[in-house]
Amino acid sequence: MSAEQVPVLDIRRFDQQGLTERAAFVRELNTAYREFGFVGITRHEIAEPLITEAYQAIKAFFDLPLASKVAYEIPGSGGARGYTRFGVEHAKDHPAVDLKEFWHVGREHVPGAAWTKDYPPNVWPTEIPGFREQTWALYQALEALGDRVLRAVALGLGLGEDFFADKTDHGNSILRPIHYPPLTQRSGDPDSVRSGQHEDINLITLLIGSGEPGLQVQSLKGEWIPVTTIPETIVVNVGDMLQRLTNNVLRSTTHRVVNPPSPYSEAPRYSIPFFLHPNSEFLIKSLEGCVTAENPEHYPEPITANDYLTQRLIEIGLLPGKS
Repeated sequence: MSAEQVPVLDIRRFDQQGLTERAAFVRELNTAYREFGFVGITRHEIAEPLITEAYQAIKAFFDLPLASKVAYEIPGSGGARGYTRFGVEHAKDHPAVDLKEFWHVGREHVPGAAWTKDYPPNVWPTEIPGFREQTWALYQALEALGDRVLRAVALGLGLGEDFFADKTDHGNSILRPIHYPPLTQRSGDPDSVRSGQHEDINLITLLIGSGEPGLQVQSLKGEWIPVTTIPETIVVNVGDMLQRLTNNVLRSTTHRVVNPPSPYSEAPRYSIPFFLHPNSEFLIKSLEGCVTAENPEHYPEPITANDYLTQRLIEIGLLPGKS
């Protein structure tokens, strides 16, 4: 294990303090994303009761009998909405399945909006009072925080502060409550862990973690850095789409959730990541300022966000491959 730690930044320095602190925050955030790909964000103003109530709702759902949960699976959707059962998803290039089950909350449809045809509607469990209200409120809060982080990212790349605004305003973003059952219940592939080493697909991920150990980030030296949840901190990391957009200037860092030692292995683990995606039609093409003689073009073939997402969902087992 490494002695390095993921940087932690107070986001009030960006949007509630003076120009000097704002510039320092932008610099420190972008340095962290170039070197770690991960950063902890504090003072984010997402109320603790909102997080607590969302956790209570998702725990109540995952406590339901399997027969009740699978009623919310949508065959052929790649898990885009609703429930995905234990032992389905696996990391790219790692065939051993992850030891988890999860639920997906997507963007709510806006009547009359053209983009609604591109995204399936949400489904909601009727057995859990307040599930819809609590998870959707958390979705909106995390999306707003993500927009704040992306404004600082844009400035750090020499772009206008609002660069991402019209590229994410109807993005296919996902809130994914995850349940990792106690490892006493595990079966099947002995190489399976709670979440195999991987990189996220999207622009940025905002993670409301748990207090249990397990999440680890791989450093530039190849060492695994444990990410210990700090109270009232949300971990925000770079995804593959942002790495591709910046021609590898910002790092989409490999991370994993390992099987913890006793007594944590005998207890369930829950986490709630929010995957912030660009609009599905957005063309991911290397930014001109990120292609230089020292950093030549790594991605000569632009690709839409929707096509890239589909490609990756096939690779991780959520969609069938083309025959």
